[in-house]
Amino acid sequence: MGRELRGIKGEKAINAFIKAGGIFRGGKGDHVNIKMPNGLIITIPKKGELKIGLLKDAISKAKLTEEEFKELL
Repeated sequence: MGRELRGIKGEKAINAFIKAGGIFRGGKGDHVNIKMPNGLIITIPKKGELKIGLLKDAISKAKLTEEEFKELL
């Protein structure tokens, strides 16, 4: 399952979290904060590919399954 999450760029992940109901908030540098409907804030770097651990943690905070996240991409 985790292998399918490799190579996902920050911009694509940000758009997926917004589709899931997240609200875009500014951030520092190239990082973006997204406030999810459950009240938790996810911080994602815009540039480059996301590390698998960071992405899995963000998916978990957003209360999504990896399957649901992949459908939003």
